[in-house]
Amino acid sequence: MPVLGFNIEERHIYAAGRIFGPVGRYEKITGKVKFAVNPALAINKTITDLELAKLNSSGLVEFTSDFSLLIPENKSMSNQKLIVDVVNRGRPRFVSTINLAEAEPPDSTEMPPGDGYLFKNGYSVIAIGWQWDVLRNTNLLGLEAPEAEVISGPEKGLAMVEIRPDRIQHSRLLADRVHQPNPAAKENDLAKLYVRHWEDDSPKLINREEWEFGTLIGGKLEPSREHIFLKNGFQPGLIYHLVYSPERCPVVGVGLLAVREIASFLRAPSPLNPMPKGFDWIFGYGVSQTGRLLRHLMYLGLNTDEQGGKVFDGLLPHVAGSRMGEFNHRFAQPSVQSMPGFGHLPPFSDDNNKDPFSQKTDGLLVKLREANTVPKIIYTNTSAEYWRGDGSLSHISMDGRRDLEPNADSRIYLFAGTQHIDSKSLAPPGSDAADGTMGQHFPNIIDYRPLLRAAFFNLDRWVTQNINPPDSNHPRLDDQTAVSRDTALAKFPEIPDMSKPNSEFLWSLREIDLGEAASTGVGSYPPLEGRFYPCFVSAIDVDGNELSGIKLPDISVPLATYSGWNPRHSESGAPDQIIPMQGSTHYLPLTEEIRKHLQDPRQSVEKRYKSKDHYLRLVEFEVETLVTDGYLLLEDFEFVVKSQSSKFDSLSQQE
Repeated sequence: MPVLGFNIEERHIYAAGRIFGPVGRYEKITGKVKFAVNPALAINKTITDLELAKLNSSGLVEFTSDFSLLIPENKSMSNQKLIVDVVNRGRPRFVSTINLAEAEPPDSTEMPPGDGYLFKNGYSVIAIGWQWDVLRNTNLLGLEAPEAEVISGPEKGLAMVEIRPDRIQHSRLLADRVHQPNPAAKENDLAKLYVRHWEDDSPKLINREEWEFGTLIGGKLEPSREHIFLKNGFQPGLIYHLVYSPERCPVVGVGLLAVREIASFLRAPSPLNPMPKGFDWIFGYGVSQTGRLLRHLMYLGLNTDEQGGKVFDGLLPHVAGSRMGEFNHRFAQPSVQSMPGFGHLPPFSDDNNKDPFSQKTDGLLVKLREANTVPKIIYTNTSAEYWRGDGSLSHISMDGRRDLEPNADSRIYLFAGTQHIDSKSLAPPGSDAADGTMGQHFPNIIDYRPLLRAAFFNLDRWVTQNINPPDSNHPRLDDQTAVSRDTALAKFPEIPDMSKPNSEFLWSLREIDLGEAASTGVGSYPPLEGRFYPCFVSAIDVDGNELSGIKLPDISVPLATYSGWNPRHSESGAPDQIIPMQGSTHYLPLTEEIRKHLQDPRQSVEKRYKSKDHYLRLVEFEVETLVTDGYLLLEDFEFVVKSQSSKFDSLSQQE
């Protein structure tokens, strides 16, 4: 049994004893879970360097994860359904998102219950740590990974760290964002630092005399193998890549096994199981980074456990686009998402699809189909995943010539006109978060969480009652709702004071050569980048709003133009490039007088809607349609209507 045991560190009644309808109170249990896996099993041999890790006396590899479990105090009131919340950079996301909670403070250790939807319906939720370089504390769940015993030499390989500053900085951690760095080895003669001005610019080598391993402390340069120092400073808006030899070699891919094994264990009856009889149904949720992790898990065949059984019955990978990630190669940094590397390799779609460059045919679900362990899957994306260059590859062929046939086991939804992070969870401008880069325009204010809640509801019914969810809803070639970014930008209205991105600098996926040892999980850096894969986005209407996807009233009865992109502010550098996780809002002119004064081509609010009551009647009709079509829950009808009512009031007050 891969789970050796739980070390419970804290157990208390959740949410100050709040009663969640007939289910009653919930317990919150936190601690650590210890795993031991067999590296000799075929199903585990996909994990890079697992065979090089230290073995225990039983010939197994051990590792430990943090966990946080929310479960009914009265176990008989459970609906026997468990959601595994695969934490994003250490932070649980599922409960606050699906329960429509207000954003919790960054230092909060309690997942806010919001409206209690999950708990009133008897769900249990376990958040599991899986990422080796998370700076673990009471707020952040991580994993203690085993180390691989790798012999020094050329075959050991190198690592690459990406640095994308929003302000001038002279020293940076050897990590993506704020994570545990992998220190530079004492001997690093092969280390190189490159810079490029935009994503697909040719990298330029920076002279070794211009930088060193060190950091500024009190204005004085001190040696540090966990930092890099650049004499002239890292400039905002530029992209730096450091290639170096790391000191440590954690087996990064055990994070995937932690996700698999916690789900597999909690399904089965066991005296160690917090639900002694086990759970009947297991779901997995990942957002952004961890949505990509779930895609990677499926590709490696890891929805099959060590006994050959199915692990997850249903998966909800959110805002993952068509990519995987830095989750299973030597020296991987799981937080990385923009740097070209293993996470940008195909396949991009569920079933076999031919790569026009390599001529190889592959798909995410190939191994799972062979094992008969394919889960039901609902993929949800925003406009941002399309504009960053990869969203359309999940449902359009890699040569860009045809729509891929619908998959009986999955659905793909675009939430029209939305940004990567829902408006309630966006980091404040100027923060170190990837979505905290300052943009030129006001961020996208569409709250798409009710659509995500409905997607989860539909996934549950699909798995447990065999009720099909609504059909996929996304841009398509055959109805001309999938267009190139250049086409969309050319049609975009000339809105006053709005800057459009330069299409030359937009992100794209490209063919990547990571060297001869890439198949063993050892990359050659910087990778060689070649031809571009096609990229499509949704066609737009005369207001600049998207025509395809699931449309909330923000789009179907608009008060603004919404985009999934936002150009960087000049203070953040590179103002002709976009912030890939942030969209924008451009309000419609309130009156005809204002429209004419601003020379805004869009019809004014007063011309569109006779009154607020008229506007809200139109909103209610659109919401009713969403409910009828299955894209929105009836119980969220009032939530969405009230949201639009508040937006109308806010816009009216701007006069």
